[in-house]
Amino acid sequence: MSPRFADPSAPSLPLWLVRPEQGEAAFPDSIDDAGRRWARAQGFVGNAGQTCLLPGPDGSIVGALYGLGALPDRPARERYALARAAEALPAGNWRLANLPTGFDASLGALGWLFAQYRFARYKKAEPPAARLVCPEGVDAARLLAMAEGEFLARDLINTPASDMGPADLEQAARDLADRHGAEIRVIAGDDLLAHDFPMIHAVGRAGAQAPRLLDLRFPGSGPRLTLVGKGVCFDTGGLDIKPAASMGLMKKDMGGAANVLGLAETLARLDLTRGMRLRVLIPAVENAISSDAYRPGDILTSRKGLTVEVNNTDAEGRLVLADALALADEEAPEMLISMATLTGAARVALGPDLPPFFCDDDGVAAALQGAGLAHADPVWRMPFWEPYESMIEPGIADLDNAPGGGFAGAITAALFLRRFTGQARHYAHFDIYGWQPSPAPGRPKGGLGQGMRAILHALPGILA
Repeated sequence: MSPRFADPSAPSLPLWLVRPEQGEAAFPDSIDDAGRRWARAQGFVGNAGQTCLLPGPDGSIVGALYGLGALPDRPARERYALARAAEALPAGNWRLANLPTGFDASLGALGWLFAQYRFARYKKAEPPAARLVCPEGVDAARLLAMAEGEFLARDLINTPASDMGPADLEQAARDLADRHGAEIRVIAGDDLLAHDFPMIHAVGRAGAQAPRLLDLRFPGSGPRLTLVGKGVCFDTGGLDIKPAASMGLMKKDMGGAANVLGLAETLARLDLTRGMRLRVLIPAVENAISSDAYRPGDILTSRKGLTVEVNNTDAEGRLVLADALALADEEAPEMLISMATLTGAARVALGPDLPPFFCDDDGVAAALQGAGLAHADPVWRMPFWEPYESMIEPGIADLDNAPGGGFAGAITAALFLRRFTGQARHYAHFDIYGWQPSPAPGRPKGGLGQGMRAILHALPGILA
């Protein structure tokens, strides 16, 4: 399904936004005494998510009041203020009749669009029938492009591995390339060895579908932006098999790939790819178990020539990303970004809602974190802490894919990935969760984009 706004030329009903501290002072003059008494009788005071439909003399609905909650707490605690309205209001077209101080109309409208998302591939699910007229002065095309990218990422993550294996992820990338005139090259199976991607091959060779590297290039000129997304379509843990409780959500282990495809969708819809040389790289594999599975204790030689001791086959994401990052780095892009559902340590540190990112450049890091906070896509900087480099250096190989001890797991994973960069002008790594554990306004339980809008809004300054 696609997000959409109401036709601005069609009839629509007014929706007044109210905060508790304003009370009836926020009610429009057009609401008569009967309407005010009705609102009071309903207990409407403007608390977050409160809705009060306003009846006309003939019993029809003539408008509605909607509570935003009090400043300053609610905006910080509830990300998309209007998402609840999209769910609560009856079918029809609605327009914002007022814009209270401190209310971000663009973010509110984006939340309304996000509330339309339903994953309906396997079971019929209708989106809310209340449609919003895009507020005056808000860039509707930009919001729709962001929502399209988010919906794509959610759909890909929500699809189970039975229908989202490496071949299916390849098809999703091909569909995106076809929509936007991008070129796509795929290297699969034993051809990975012939083209020097040994770690992608090692991790994915036990899967029923051949491992592959997806390489998309979008038409455009200017600075190079390369996005690398982890595409582990299902992660059993390999021979170091996960317990059942840890395997249940592993369809989402391709969340990094879903995010970079969603971001590419948004960039292309906004025609921003014309002003850059956008490349998307996705190592698409299944970390499965068979007689051909790679083993604990194996030593792999990467595309970059660094050797890696495999101390845990469940730390496979950094292996496939390493080969893809090495390829990306060979072009020395201005900005190189990796996105991956990489470590449980990141979730322990910051929880599911706040993904960490790692970046050596203070200016780039400030731009990413600032854009995320400003556009309701929060990310938090963590350090490439150099004293921990020795933790990823075993005795018999250059690198260790799973250092023991249990400390600083997100940092050591990021340090591992950084070893495969160096030519790019800037590098940032995002350790995302890609999943909403429980429903929230605009974010149903299930797959979730994280960091995409932070990157989108930070890019102009980074690539300047």
